[in-house]
Amino acid sequence: MASTIVFFSVKKTAQTTTRRCLKGLAHSPSVSLLPGGRWSSRGTGVRFMSQGTAAGRSRRGALALSAAAAVTAATAVAGFLANADHFQRAEMATSVPQTAEKKKKKDYEDEGDIVERCKDFMSVPVTDIKVLQERKQEMSTKMEMLIMETQAEFCKALQEVDGGTFKVDRWDRKEGGGGISCVMQDGKVFEKAGVNVSVVFGNLTEEAAKQMRSRGKVLKGKDGKLPFCAMGVSSVIHPKNPHIPTVHFNYRYFEIEEADGTKQWWFGGGTDLTPVYIDKEDAHHFHKTLKEACDQHHPQYYPDFKKWCDRYFFVRHRGETRGIGGIFFDDLDSPNQEQVFKFVKSCARTVVPCYLPIVYKHLSDSFTAEEKDWQQVRRGRYVEFNLVYDRGVKFGLATPGSRIESILMSLPLTARWEYMHEPPKGSREAEMLEVLRNPKEWV
Repeated sequence: MASTIVFFSVKKTAQTTTRRCLKGLAHSPSVSLLPGGRWSSRGTGVRFMSQGTAAGRSRRGALALSAAAAVTAATAVAGFLANADHFQRAEMATSVPQTAEKKKKKDYEDEGDIVERCKDFMSVPVTDIKVLQERKQEMSTKMEMLIMETQAEFCKALQEVDGGTFKVDRWDRKEGGGGISCVMQDGKVFEKAGVNVSVVFGNLTEEAAKQMRSRGKVLKGKDGKLPFCAMGVSSVIHPKNPHIPTVHFNYRYFEIEEADGTKQWWFGGGTDLTPVYIDKEDAHHFHKTLKEACDQHHPQYYPDFKKWCDRYFFVRHRGETRGIGGIFFDDLDSPNQEQVFKFVKSCARTVVPCYLPIVYKHLSDSFTAEEKDWQQVRRGRYVEFNLVYDRGVKFGLATPGSRIESILMSLPLTARWEYMHEPPKGSREAEMLEVLRNPKEWV
């Protein structure tokens, strides 16, 4: 059957994400698979998921789950597995190389000296370290430190399994802020791996503001201007072996200042898995790890955010989801800023434990040319979603000074489109399609 191979060699920016004070920030491995420590963050059974009113006003919206959600979903990395029963099976409980010589205590990671914590990053932070020290208790600093730690831990974990090295590309945005793109291409395990951080600020364009309003946000600018701060970490990993799934995560913070000085803020993010072939054990492990993190904060978080993820990552013109989902949320601004941040932190700390065991499990799996072709076809669907539907890509392209290479980092090096492709009935490929057309509950 005729086919076309399309090559991409681009990067993706950490989409819209954290606050960096609207006052002018021009300043700019071998771990046991089953560590037993649990996160100490506590959730509250209050309302959540507002759809963007002023900071103090929250609308109950998590259960609404209408309309497509926000930017790409994902999760990050800084902590360890929660609970020792994650993967007791022998092949899954082998070794997951450690990403640092020894993990720091959680209280030190969260409250320790800024300068010392920065030593473990892939690059110096976007914001000047002195500014971070002066504003240590501000949410902007807490979030920037979290996304920098997430980037570093995940990159080191991937380098450990691949043997390659990330290229660290630091960039500035003339309109305000900048970012750090870490990309590894043509490695032994990963065809393309990108882990990006961005911290940007300035004024929203009319197009970007229109996208916010389409999500129900009432924004009132002054003289057509809406000052904003956005900060986050975003990653997409495309392995060579079709038996190792693609993973994506993104965690972000956004703040807008309205004409009367009122500031709206919210968090968003998530993590999702896109396998080429279904492995029920992998799916269970991935979702169970995310559920455990969510359950520490609210019993409805996982079921609601899992549904949201399935709805958001839906390729409408194909009638199928992009992958087997995970969690996805946006516009989260209640019960309060600190509690939402703790939830985001818990999610960010699941990236290594929910993904790396799956990578190691399939590291030596053999595959056929036909299985590689199917991987290329599925990558084509991945590209279609990202270019047609993804809000993060749309927002980035509508924002002046955006770094196109980083925005498009999520695209694989290679993909394939076959005319009228349909796998044979009863095949593993057909089994995969059935799951994508009818999302399942994995835990």
